[in-house]
Amino acid sequence: MIKKLLFAFFVLFSMTTAAQQGTSSPYSFYGIGEVRFRGTVENRLMGGVSIFPDSLHVNILNPATYASLKMTTYTAGGTSTYTKLNSSQKNEKAQRSTLDYMAVGIPLRNAGFGFGLIPYSSVGYRIRNEDSDGIVKRYEGTGGVNKVFLGFGYKLTSNFSIGLDANYNFGRIETRNIQKIPEVQFGTQELNTSDLSGFNVNVSAIYQRKFNEKLNVFGSVIYTPESKLQSKNSRIISSVLYSDFFDPQDVDQLDAVKNSYTISLPSKITFGLGIGQNKKWMVGSEVTFQQNSRFGNRTDDISNVIYRDAVKYSLGGYFIPDASAFSNYLKKITYRGGFRYENTGMTINNQDLRDYALSAGFGLPLGGAFSNVNIGVEYGKRGTAKAGLVEENYTNFLLSLSLNDRWFIKRKYD
Repeated sequence: MIKKLLFAFFVLFSMTTAAQQGTSSPYSFYGIGEVRFRGTVENRLMGGVSIFPDSLHVNILNPATYASLKMTTYTAGGTSTYTKLNSSQKNEKAQRSTLDYMAVGIPLRNAGFGFGLIPYSSVGYRIRNEDSDGIVKRYEGTGGVNKVFLGFGYKLTSNFSIGLDANYNFGRIETRNIQKIPEVQFGTQELNTSDLSGFNVNVSAIYQRKFNEKLNVFGSVIYTPESKLQSKNSRIISSVLYSDFFDPQDVDQLDAVKNSYTISLPSKITFGLGIGQNKKWMVGSEVTFQQNSRFGNRTDDISNVIYRDAVKYSLGGYFIPDASAFSNYLKKITYRGGFRYENTGMTINNQDLRDYALSAGFGLPLGGAFSNVNIGVEYGKRGTAKAGLVEENYTNFLLSLSLNDRWFIKRKYD
């Protein structure tokens, strides 16, 4: 198992060495940045559906599924994203690679637990604007919020499981705004730093039962109560020696202005239904309601955005031709696909920010009977080029490893 873990870290580290930041979206300017998808590649390839109580894959979206684990499972996943940014004035391209999560799931008798680390949100933008008077304005942002989690699931009956996640959120966001006026020797820079921290929980329940001799039906609910993030802010105004060819150099600066701010992370509830045949196929759908109207920015300076309640719809599933096939490898492959549509709840310059995507991919068995590598692609669009905004057309190439082993088993023979 140790060799497998080292191999997994090596592959994912190699894939993400070029990563400089978790996002390249200008919309990460708002709130605490671009909120990342919290689930695994397997979930993402099915449109984000999380209702299936898998015995071999860690489902970090739904803690009740830990109770269904049969083997100790290590999983890690990453994404390479290629984005075309289109506005009414200019088109640009961006590329990034990220490590999206690392998690371990361990089965217990009638229960299971999991723990890991995932990015919660990311900030990453660089915008330069020069008006007709030659005034140059530059906006940059980096950082984000990470999440350490510990989850537990318990099977109350053979058909009904419950679960709970406890999460600690932490991170730093740094934004830099620069203005340079022609024929003025120095430019002006505003550097804002926010250190964020806080706790939140998720609770869930799954019910499954036989519909007939072959088919199973699933129902699930996941609830995240409203929580708080404490933001300790620092603002420094300075004169800088500015050039487009190198980083600004401080010439003189004022004392830092410090304050604290409380950010409300909105409550969220997800309902899901699904039907399928064990080790053969499954189709499911989910709807998520999020109370974004109670969300806030890191500071009071941002005025062109309104937060409204958000909704997301997900549809997806998987198909395995023959999980027990020995001679035909293609029949053991898991084929996944899905679709999602989301009204994010952000209204910028009176335009609702929407996000939708199609996804498809494969689960390829490794040398053993249970471990696998999951690959796939997600193509989507977010935003609009209207009202001075940006339309993002993105393609995500997804990769994850799910490595399984039996722990805590006493050997009969040495």
